[in-house]
Amino acid sequence: MADAKFGDQHFKTAISLIELHKLRTGSYPETLKDLQFTGDWDPIALGSVKYQRVSGGYELELTRGWMGKPELSYPASFWKGLGLVKSNVKITPEPS
Repeated sequence: MADAKFGDQHFKTAISLIELHKLRTGSYPETLKDLQFTGDWDPIALGSVKYQRVSGGYELELTRGWMGKPELSYPASFWKGLGLVKSNVKITPEPS
């Protein structure tokens, strides 16, 4: 339970900071160290993901939650509008 809650927060925090960087600068960061104006707790979240900028966006892998690595999934609508092109976090089908 704690792994999923922390993993969820870390993943979403990383996406938010990466997408904000793109909005401000016009491109995705080369590395997570390029992110500016992070808060005191953000390094914990950023240390829980693996980031790679790729052509057309970025890849983001969740590497841990609280202690272990949770299995997370989000509906297709969560991913809409993001530059996230590949992740180990899964897409769940939308309810019909």
